[in-house]
Order: sequence, then structure tokens, then C-alpha cells
Amino acid sequence: MTYTELVELPGGSFQMGSDASYPEEGPAHERTVAAFAIERHPVTNARFAEFVAATGYVTVAEEQMDPDQFPGADPADLVPGALVFTPTAGPVDLGDWRQWWRWEPGASWRHPTGPESSIESRWDHPVVQVAYRDAAAYAQWAGRRLPTEAEWEFAARGGIDGREYAWGGELHPDGKVMANTWLGRFPYESTGWGSTSPVGVYPPNGYGLADLIGNVWERTSDIYVPRHVVPGQVHVDAGGRPDLLAPTVNPQVMRVTKGGSFLCAPEYCRRYRPAARSAQSDDSATAHLGFRCAL
Repeated sequence: MTYTELVELPGGSFQMGSDASYPEEGPAHERTVAAFAIERHPVTNARFAEFVAATGYVTVAEEQMDPDQFPGADPADLVPGALVFTPTAGPVDLGDWRQWWRWEPGASWRHPTGPESSIESRWDHPVVQVAYRDAAAYAQWAGRRLPTEAEWEFAARGGIDGREYAWGGELHPDGKVMANTWLGRFPYESTGWGSTSPVGVYPPNGYGLADLIGNVWERTSDIYVPRHVVPGQVHVDAGGRPDLLAPTVNPQVMRVTKGGSFLCAPEYCRRYRPAARSAQSDDSATAHLGFRCAL
């Protein structure tokens, strides 16, 4: 099997979080991580396909939904599928995400935007439409694990501490686009990719890691809390610890995702920064959410 290349990082202390942007990113504090390795880029469709071929694994989005997890829902709606991004015809209320997200029966990692779509021309794009259980299963098969939030942020900063972006203090230094984020007017006009892009298209960070910012949100193993643990209560993050909760398909279990995606736009979602964080339920499978492994 062909696994994604690992990059060994020495670990160390860094400034985690931010007090300058969204409240869930604070408080900024010093965090220390032990040495670890992390994959050079997100897991691609090609690598995930090898896993499925070797194991026969069926993802959460391909399974019949459990009515007990969705009390009151119409059973006719509880069919295999996933969330798909659909550009709007024009400007909409950016406070209502339902304007550009739709539930698509038949959407899955093989068919990321619906049953008529395919990954045949996207083998080198990040795999999407994977729930937490799916990512954890792949990692176990590969003899790896999902990174902790602290490990992920340490890696994303690329040795540049205290800057807003992974590459420095400007979003587009000298006009150069550094990551696959939304260009144009969200969510109806894209002058960039408007979707996932092949891994490694944009410059790697100081550690030689690609796509930690933009392209797809990436899963970590940490349970989401709305603020960081108070400095002084944080010990060295040595990684590899058992998850606080084993992989589930429970929509009530929320974990931290990092890095932003191709849908992050200045007027809507400035989460294309190392400090940015978001919550995703274990059962979520969406067109802009992927993962990479650590060791």
C-alpha cells in the first residue's frame, strides 16, 4: 500500500490560539508538544480508495441512518447521503448556512457532490465526505492516528510563531495567493477553485507541509470545548493518548477541526489561520471536511 509521507517534527513550545479573532480561539497561551510526525498533505482520494479496497470498509455516509439518533425526523429522509455545497444565484443572508448547503442523498466519498459526481479526475484531491469514524478507521489501518489539536496547530504554524497566517502577517503577501480559500464573492461567485484542489498546489509551510490552511477542514482527535484550557493547567501534549471518547456516529459528539477550507471567505469565515478552530459532530460528512494522520 502507498501511505502518505510522514514529516518528523521536533516538538517544542509555541503560542497557541489567538485573542484577536473569534472568541473560541482564546485565550492565547503557551503550549508545548512532544516530538511527533505528521503527514505531508491530507489523505487523498487515491489513498482512501486503497484503504477501502483492502478492507471493504463502508463509510458513515454510505450507511442507512439510525432513526434513534434523529428523533422526530421523517424516516423517508433518513437515507444514506451527505452535505453538499451549492453556490447561490446571488447575494444571500450569510447568517443562514442553509442557503448554500443541502442534504444530498447518495453523496459519499466516491460521489462527493451527489450520485452523478465522481472522483475519477480527483485522485490527488483530499478525500471528503468522511465522518470521524471513517478517518479514525483509516488511521488505524495505516498504523497511525489523528493528530491532537495542539499538534495540528504546531504543525500548521510551520515554525513561525505569533503571526496571524501560517506564512506571516498578510493574507496575500505581494498579491500572492497562498492557500485554497474562497476568492470572489461568497457564496455565489468564485474566481478561485470553488472546490477542493489537488494537494500540494500551494507553497508548503516552513516544515514542508502542504494544505494545512485551506482546501479542506481537517479533523483532530480532541473533543471541542468553546475556549482553550486555562494556561497553567496545560501539560505537555505528547500525542498518542487515547481519545477522550472513542469514535462514534453520534451527532451530539463534537470534535475540533482546523485549518479552514475552500469555502472560507473574508466576509464570512476568516478561519484560514493556524489559530482558527471549529466544531464538527462525529457523524458529519461534508464536501469540505477531510483529515491527515499523525504518528
